Amino acid sequence: MISVHDRGPAGVVGELARFRREFYRCLTGRADALFDLAEAVLCADGPVRSLVELSLVGEHRRGHGALYDALACGRLDIDRLRTALAAVPLPRAADGRLVLAVDITCWLRPDAHTSPQRILCHTYGRGKDQHIPIPGWPYSIVVALESGRSSWTAPLDAQRLAPGDDAATITAGQLRDIVGRLIAAGQWRPGDLEILVVADAGYDAPRLAFLLRDLPVQVLARMRSDRVLRRAVPPRQPATIGRPRRHGGEFVFGDPATWSEFDVTTVADTRLYGTARARAWDRLHPRLTHRSAWIASAKVLPVIEGTVIHLEVEHLPSGATPKPVWLWWSGVDATSADVDRLWQTFLRRFDIEHTFRLFKQTLGWTCPKIRTPQAADRWTGLILAAYTQLRLARALAADLRRPWEKPAPPERLSPARVRRGFRHLRTNLPCPAGAPKPSRPGPGRPPGRRNSHPTPRYDVHTVTTKDAKPPGTRKTKTTNPRPRRTG
Repeated sequence: MISVHDRGPAGVVGELARFRREFYRCLTGRADALFDLAEAVLCADGPVRSLVELSLVGEHRRGHGALYDALACGRLDIDRLRTALAAVPLPRAADGRLVLAVDITCWLRPDAHTSPQRILCHTYGRGKDQHIPIPGWPYSIVVALESGRSSWTAPLDAQRLAPGDDAATITAGQLRDIVGRLIAAGQWRPGDLEILVVADAGYDAPRLAFLLRDLPVQVLARMRSDRVLRRAVPPRQPATIGRPRRHGGEFVFGDPATWSEFDVTTVADTRLYGTARARAWDRLHPRLTHRSAWIASAKVLPVIEGTVIHLEVEHLPSGATPKPVWLWWSGVDATSADVDRLWQTFLRRFDIEHTFRLFKQTLGWTCPKIRTPQAADRWTGLILAAYTQLRLARALAADLRRPWEKPAPPERLSPARVRRGFRHLRTNLPCPAGAPKPSRPGPGRPPGRRNSHPTPRYDVHTVTTKDAKPPGTRKTKTTNPRPRRTG
């Protein structure tokens, strides 16, 4: 498929104009006000700090009252927006396959006591070696990754996790829906390389691969260093009595004595990490048990085989001491070329962190003090559409750099630097939103009359009923940590 950057200026403008029209059709309520709000996000000077200040941007032709009313009472056809995001040109890896990265990021709302459906979200970096849970709305976001050194991604979907949702089940359904839309849009055809899904250690990779086993998808995810997997069962000897074995010997990540001989090894020299050494072992699987996520499965639990990759690098760009990285791939019989491609693709997964930072620090995704989760979903959809317009306008933007910034070629501009010049590109693009009609603000509450309908307050969701322990049970602490011997 031809990239959007290879179509020439006229083709890029046409693709961007088509997406803007389709985005406007996705707005089924308060469409003009919501579209102007997205324009203000794209054309504001500097990072978005508050929602009300967007009403002062010249491209936002309405007052601040219409802005809040659009988010509170507007409507966004999210299914149609997801179809539009899947239809635009998407980046691909060097071998031509689609690489999708999935991760969960949180919209923290610790003081929003009147906002429902808040969950305790784990945060990192807020204390020394501490993971502090803070109430907020977690969102599962899926993006398509680019190859090479780039902070650009192509967001495809953002779904909020409701209280009691299982992250693996929600992510699997989200990926299934995205793959179906990609196939319908012609982004993947029979005969193409399978789509690679990359995730971090917070996901159960074997379970994700099992739930997506009927799709043209491969799963690559990092595993914790305390995991224990099982080898394939050796051939059964003749005249052996008893039940056939389902699991072979143990493969303990933390015990090199159980690793035996590796199947594939590669050594590569990298610019950022120095010498990178990767070793791979074929056909390893977790030993599943009838509990947690597998409790509703069949009596005979599946054996999900994959390839384990152990990656060691010489040094890190930050100067910290590098730690080994364990990866699990849902494919088997990996070659040396596959191992090099997989660990290098996993390092590209961290581009999604750049996207999260741009959403929060530049586009102001988590700045508004929105009360309802439905309004938060509308605002999230506007941010996805705004970022997609920046990505489509990437080949047209001029480098409006600051005096202290180094010049960059057009293909190397960051999303924030493309956003600086979007206001100049907007004059050549269609604006389907209509002009505002003259009106007067409402009278509001009469002076001296108190609010007789206070807003209800909601508790933070901590644990579901099915996860709660029976009364009288106590959690015992273990002094000697042991490796995880289950899936």
